[in-house]
Amino acid sequence: MKDILSILSPEERAAFSLCALYEDAGYKKYRMSKFEEYALYVQNKDFLVSENVITFTDTDGKLLALKPDVTLSIIKNSRPQDGVMKVYYKENVYRVSKGTKSFKELMQAGLECLGDVTTDTVIEVLSLAARSLDAISEENVLEISHLDIVSGVLSALSVSEEGKREILMHLGEKNESGVRAVAQREGLSEQNASLICRLVTVYGAPKEVLPALSAFAITEELSAAIAVLEEIVRGLSEEGLSDRLIIDFSVVNDMNYYNGIAFKGFVRGIPVGVLSGGEYDGLLKKMQKNEKGIGFAVYLDELSRLEEVKGAEK
Repeated sequence: MKDILSILSPEERAAFSLCALYEDAGYKKYRMSKFEEYALYVQNKDFLVSENVITFTDTDGKLLALKPDVTLSIIKNSRPQDGVMKVYYKENVYRVSKGTKSFKELMQAGLECLGDVTTDTVIEVLSLAARSLDAISEENVLEISHLDIVSGVLSALSVSEEGKREILMHLGEKNESGVRAVAQREGLSEQNASLICRLVTVYGAPKEVLPALSAFAITEELSAAIAVLEEIVRGLSEEGLSDRLIIDFSVVNDMNYYNGIAFKGFVRGIPVGVLSGGEYDGLLKKMQKNEKGIGFAVYLDELSRLEEVKGAEK
């Protein structure tokens, strides 16, 4: 087995390890077609990493697309069931590569949970995300955010929808001055503008950040969301995973689709995230699914950079 693994690319070795990890955790492999109806991606284009999609016309005249995303296909083809549907995948997607700016066939691995998703389910998924990073590199970090805290603060302070969009953009860029400028334009008091700006500076290990979150508990809903985040961190700590865990509210996704926990994974030597995920109840509702969902994807195509880093360090 060791000899076989030695001749595989970094992406293939990681895919092998990740699939074994998910199998051992009780997830079932999900297989899907290479294409879907183009309408699926048009209707959910904001959910996609890139709006660019390769299309072609089928023999019956339907406009199809080579799949640029796996989650949408799993949701579309899922059927209601008791409990939680737990599946994993190793699939190729077809999208514009960040490096070449042209279409490429990119390998992804990941998992999805659909159904009665509870806090325990979220802890399990985050645990598997952390262990996925371990399978790639010992030097890694998992950054987590709670979107209900971010959106709850903005709603409680009566920020307009346009203002929310701008603040979320600046928050994702860690641009405190941009956030403050929007807050002032919204007519917020200095105290409330400063509270929103604190969302930008929330960053660090849970033991440092969690005590400071009480400043955001200005409604019952926000207090409840903070309590959930504390419970999740406690669950991960009990599994010995808190040492590489970072709380970072700049991890934001489109709130038309995402809610609750959002997260990104990084490994040393690669300047971009190699793992991304979160809860997406909004997407399920938009696709007329009466379920909850959470999942993540590992961008295996990024792992070739690890070999470059190792070579440079020799």
